[in-house]
Amino acid sequence: MSRRVIGVTLDNLEDLPKHSRQCVFWEVAPHLREQAEEFGTTDLEKEAWVSSVLLEWGSCGRIVYSDKLPVGFVLYAPPTAVPRASAFPTSPPSPDAVLLTGFHVLPEFRGGGLGRMLVQAVAKDLTRRGVKAIESFGDARPDEDEPTCVLPADFLLAVGFKTVRQHPRWPRLRLELRSALSWKEDVEAALERLLGTVTVTTASPSPALQR
Repeated sequence: MSRRVIGVTLDNLEDLPKHSRQCVFWEVAPHLREQAEEFGTTDLEKEAWVSSVLLEWGSCGRIVYSDKLPVGFVLYAPPTAVPRASAFPTSPPSPDAVLLTGFHVLPEFRGGGLGRMLVQAVAKDLTRRGVKAIESFGDARPDEDEPTCVLPADFLLAVGFKTVRQHPRWPRLRLELRSALSWKEDVEAALERLLGTVTVTTASPSPALQR
């Protein structure tokens, strides 16, 4: 079973799970989200947001595949491109950070390190682009029976984020990219000593989409 991580583009956006494909919690202001849900245009709003961020800022997501099956994804963008960020009591995000928004791993593939793999893929991409940190709003009391578009705070803590502004429900957490990459390098070095060679295949979006 091979695993690969590639950049999100308009061509593979349909590989996101249906709930995530139609979720515009982060991408539009709350009142516009209600309108989009009422008129059934959330998928169009999502596509428009991804297209805009790709053109104006660059790569804004990663999808992980197990063989040919898409099993998880992550989206991220500058806080200025995330209208919902201003609605949280722990806003605003730090000006030197990129905000982690959409994130999902299929339930049957959880527990195997795919979440951490996605975070590391984001860290590698953003470090190359000179970004210092990733931030995310966490849900300190997630409801397992009702999925939301806010990541569980416990997951963020487990993959290396630290709380920078506490809140009983909506803490804001931060991952310094230097520490994230050093963790990855330490793990790869250890694996190389044990196994000889480690090969990680990560495809990026075409240069035309990164402009």
